[in-house]
Amino acid sequence: MNGNNNKQRRVVVTGMGAVTPIGLTVAEFWKNAMEAKSGVGMITYFDSAQYDTKIAAELKGFDPLNYLERKEVNRMDPFARYGMACAGMAIKDSGLDLEKTDRDRIGVVFGSGIGGMLTWHQQMEVYYHGGGPQRISPFFVPMMIADIAAGHISMRYKLRGPNYATTSACATASHAIADAFMLIQRGNADVMVTGGSEAAITPMGIGGFNAMKALSTRNDAPEKASRPFDAQRNGFIMGEGAGILILEELEHALKRNARIYAEVGGVGLTADAHHITAPAPGGEGAVRSMRLSLQDAGVQPEDVEYINAHGTSTEFNDKSETQAIKTVFGDHAYKLFVSSTKSMTGHLLGAAGAIEAIVTIMAMVNDTIPPTINYEYPDPECDLNYVPNKFIKKEINVAISNTFGFGGHNATLLFKKYRQ
Repeated sequence: MNGNNNKQRRVVVTGMGAVTPIGLTVAEFWKNAMEAKSGVGMITYFDSAQYDTKIAAELKGFDPLNYLERKEVNRMDPFARYGMACAGMAIKDSGLDLEKTDRDRIGVVFGSGIGGMLTWHQQMEVYYHGGGPQRISPFFVPMMIADIAAGHISMRYKLRGPNYATTSACATASHAIADAFMLIQRGNADVMVTGGSEAAITPMGIGGFNAMKALSTRNDAPEKASRPFDAQRNGFIMGEGAGILILEELEHALKRNARIYAEVGGVGLTADAHHITAPAPGGEGAVRSMRLSLQDAGVQPEDVEYINAHGTSTEFNDKSETQAIKTVFGDHAYKLFVSSTKSMTGHLLGAAGAIEAIVTIMAMVNDTIPPTINYEYPDPECDLNYVPNKFIKKEINVAISNTFGFGGHNATLLFKKYRQ
């Protein structure tokens, strides 16, 4: 990647939308994060009595009819509904007048780690219990495929620029944002609608991750279950929802007097090339991802003040990410602030990178660092400042957001406070 000195087009964030387990708008999400609220509770979507894990971070009070016609709801998997809800919020928030904007220059890169898992499950039940292939819905494939949310967003708003989905497990949304950033940089679009969505709190979703021993089984204390970097962590909590950023070329945004939340400074993308689920020793892939983001943005490690960690609350991830941060930042690692908002939202898999980018940007906008809740028992191998249990007021000019996915996918997004 080249440094910013070689780039002619700067990219800024001008709109955001989110539906999360702790809030169905960006404002509500941010408010509850500052109040250290947990979104984790008992699973209500299906009978989890036979499962080792009976808890998850579901959306509370989400009514798709607030965003879509009933006919549309019936023909979309929940992950697509979440994406459509966020798209409407983000576009409205950006203040874009689509009637006065060249829609050939507005694109959508919007991913999902899994796609329509509930639709797949329901149609398999139809197949096996309802009469074979003749009973499969004609909407099965267009509801299930992971790219369909990107397609729906483009169709709703007649956005005819670049359009596709990314899928890289838990790094999905960060890859989408990185791609959108680079598409604007190289002149393929002026505006990009980007982020990710996930709806995997399903019998097969929970069952599959239980089989991997990846989920917390702290069923007797759901709100305490997601505890990144804490010595008593015992797995991640499945979350669901979506997040969208409106990325815009700077001059395009300035011409219409858009509100600018932050500037996208740079991105770092690497592979571990090591193992299907375990991170590379010492977080080697994460190290290169963070370093590339710094290089891309043209900033020094000492310039970074806050890291929104991947911080899943799993044994391997938290230690590996801590090691990687120490390698990249040296002594500065003990001066910067690190927090995992998954302690409150759970892990939104393919949507995680988007809502964590949003909370990182909101931290810069408000000069306030969100906490890592449920941090009670320090782990000697995780010895950084994880902002335990309560937010901190601190001016933030440069921040990064890490996401790492099964398969060894690593993505780091670097944001800067916008300055002319």
